Amino acid sequence: MTCKLSLATLSDAARTAAIPGYDRASLKAGIVHFGVGNFHRAHQAIYLDDLFNTGADHDWAIVGAGVLPSDAAMREKLVAQDFLTTVVEQDNNKTAARVTAPMIDILPVGDPAAIIARLVDPEIRIVSLTITEGGYFIDASGTFNPAHPDIAADGHSPDAPKTVFGLIVAGLKARKAKGIGPFTVMSCDNIPHNGTVTANAVVGTAALSDPGFAEWIRENVAFPNAMVDRITPATGQREIDFLRDNFEIEDNWPVYCEEFKQWVLEDKFTAGRPALEKVGVTFVPDVTPYEHMKIRILNGGHAAIAYPAALMDIHFVHDSMEDPLIRAFLAKLEKDEIIPIVPPVPNTSLTDYFALIEHRLLNPKIADTIPRLAQDGSNRQPKFILPSTLDNLSQGRDIVGLALVSALWCRYFAGKTDSGKDIVFNDASADRLHAAAVKAKDDPSAFLVFDDIFGEVAKSDLFRKRFAHALKTLWEKGTRETLQLYLDGKLAV
Repeated sequence: MTCKLSLATLSDAARTAAIPGYDRASLKAGIVHFGVGNFHRAHQAIYLDDLFNTGADHDWAIVGAGVLPSDAAMREKLVAQDFLTTVVEQDNNKTAARVTAPMIDILPVGDPAAIIARLVDPEIRIVSLTITEGGYFIDASGTFNPAHPDIAADGHSPDAPKTVFGLIVAGLKARKAKGIGPFTVMSCDNIPHNGTVTANAVVGTAALSDPGFAEWIRENVAFPNAMVDRITPATGQREIDFLRDNFEIEDNWPVYCEEFKQWVLEDKFTAGRPALEKVGVTFVPDVTPYEHMKIRILNGGHAAIAYPAALMDIHFVHDSMEDPLIRAFLAKLEKDEIIPIVPPVPNTSLTDYFALIEHRLLNPKIADTIPRLAQDGSNRQPKFILPSTLDNLSQGRDIVGLALVSALWCRYFAGKTDSGKDIVFNDASADRLHAAAVKAKDDPSAFLVFDDIFGEVAKSDLFRKRFAHALKTLWEKGTRETLQLYLDGKLAV
């Protein structure tokens, strides 16, 4: 018999799923987390659930928070099931469900006073974030943009903030006024040097209204860098139905993910931290090597296969990797232009790491989608692809494959697949990218005018030449033949 997920039905859920081995009533808040989405619930929340199951650190429970309409929708779904989440971990040979309970509340969205009041609570010692790559108000170089209208508004009205960073600044300021020490601000997003990026956003927002306090934040608040990794697809009705039909659990918004997960974190905290090393988190003095490895090899790989697969009408990631051309394209790109410029990682073979990535991308049970990988390219390309392009150019290396990735992205934004099907964009910059991509069919340089995306890369004569030829070939010969030319070493001119 199917059970509707709640604290009262945990014993029923235990028939088919693992349930918490701790009493949720024993937990006390220690973390406010902005951005309660699928990745957070499959990653940070899982590590905390594992830790609480050991009997340790029950004073580090999560209180959710958010500022977007999607945050309000998630709050509604989770409130209805006592903040519990069913996480379905899937590998090639098994599928297992577990109910997690490290979250004890989600604050009302659109109520800055309630969020700030919780941030001032001395029990809150970490504020963490998964607000996506596009949520940090940065340009292609990773520089914070204080002139963004949302940030400027918080600078003008710091006591009524609307952004995550304005809320964090207001919380820190109120704590300081009350003589309460600051919390750590911990990003869990896929951004190079995410802690540094977050520090610049918080300090930059504070500086608009109080430069002296901004400097105090810089000197007194910890912003640890982190590398986080777990493939976590979007949830839809298919996933909800699968959980009900196979595990007899009705969850308003379950999370599906691969079995693999990784978290490498700088051990730099203002007010203590949970003992996450007990459950597999790697604490290091410098996360940079791990970060480069993951962002460039995995996330760069995601970005590389997204657009050829989309143009070839492939919907699922595992199907794209089962296409010999796309799989060979990714392997050559990684071997020739990405892995060689990734710095060494302690006790890690980058070749073995890429082999693991291939295995993960081939997992059919995850059912990750190409539209998910293709979304938000205006934020992902400058973080996952173009840094590798720039490093190769700086070292005097060719960039035939990486220029092709950029050309594929441009061709995608022209709006139709090779078979003529309409492409549905999911990008905050879709309008300007589409207009430029249409012009670029006749004038490739029209797509390279966006300094906030391409930055220094667009100034390279070699890149512009390689990009233009790849785009021309895509239009004339199509995606499949262009990939074959690249694999045969015949794309460069």
